[in-house]
Amino acid sequence: MQIRIPLLATSLIALGSLAAPCAQAAPATAWYVAPAVTWAYPADHFHSPANGHGLTLRVGKPLSESWDVQLGTSWSRAHDAQGAVRQNTLGADALYLFSRGTLRPFLLAGAGAGYTRFQTDGDRHAGTSPYVNAGVGLQYQLTESLGLQADYRLVHAYVKPRDFGFSRANTKMLNVGVIWSFGKPAAPAPAPLEAAPAPVTEAPAPAPVAASAPAPAAEPRFETQTLSAQELFGFGSAALQPDQPRLDEIAAALREDAHGVAVNVLGYADRLGSDAYNRKLSQARADAVKAHLVKRGVAEARITALGKGRADPVVSCDQKARAALIKCLEPNRRVVIEPVVVTRRVN
Repeated sequence: MQIRIPLLATSLIALGSLAAPCAQAAPATAWYVAPAVTWAYPADHFHSPANGHGLTLRVGKPLSESWDVQLGTSWSRAHDAQGAVRQNTLGADALYLFSRGTLRPFLLAGAGAGYTRFQTDGDRHAGTSPYVNAGVGLQYQLTESLGLQADYRLVHAYVKPRDFGFSRANTKMLNVGVIWSFGKPAAPAPAPLEAAPAPVTEAPAPAPVAASAPAPAAEPRFETQTLSAQELFGFGSAALQPDQPRLDEIAAALREDAHGVAVNVLGYADRLGSDAYNRKLSQARADAVKAHLVKRGVAEARITALGKGRADPVVSCDQKARAALIKCLEPNRRVVIEPVVVTRRVN
């Protein structure tokens, strides 16, 4: 199979230049490992069968909403009665993901170095050479930490003629494996509640006269609380981070509310991504906050959770660079809890 090498190299450079600025807006997400089973189809030059097999191991990290980087190595071997081919690669790939939802199609391009050894008719040839590769793939997220990944790629090696008798060789590879995320970041420091109980000043002792009627109890006051999605969740995730002191404080205030006022939990997303994806993500985040409040003792019947998707933006952004646009739209990614008790009844 032949490919246009200048076009592939140009694509690789372009993908790398796009990934660099996106790294400035990298989300606080975990590293992951991606072991896979490999089927390799070596170039016809090697006179080998087209049913080679092997293993691949990659380590990856999300850089932004759309970009991942993966570093890794692969080993494959194909053989029959006529000869055998063994190939090892070590390199890096940039992945452009079209979504951070459950189903994540992506394009990939990368480069590295590879070792190839093939033997046929009693002759053995071996050598190390650089390569570039490009392909397509798909990730499927099973849980917050576990997923699947499959990709199909074309690896183009620039082999040395003195080692093999030819200068270029293509290998097609199919990889199917799992993704396991680890090393979750610590939750950001919570912001304090905006309102605090009003100070109480002691009055002078009254003269010894008939006792007066007690002062009426102060009525509780209610306010809407807005929490940024970054306070609560990892980037592109609807799973609450482990420690949520601010949510716990809100739950405590709601438990002490004698009126049992109804509470609305509204989840919001920014305008990036499809309407369906943003509605689903915002609803999942609202549901997660509701579940946390219920777990902390707030009656479930009092709480209504609703995903608003990209509705009611608080900022408008028109940056051309994607990294700057993601940063600008951050206030639109939020969860609103309305209303919340912020002062307590004083007797």
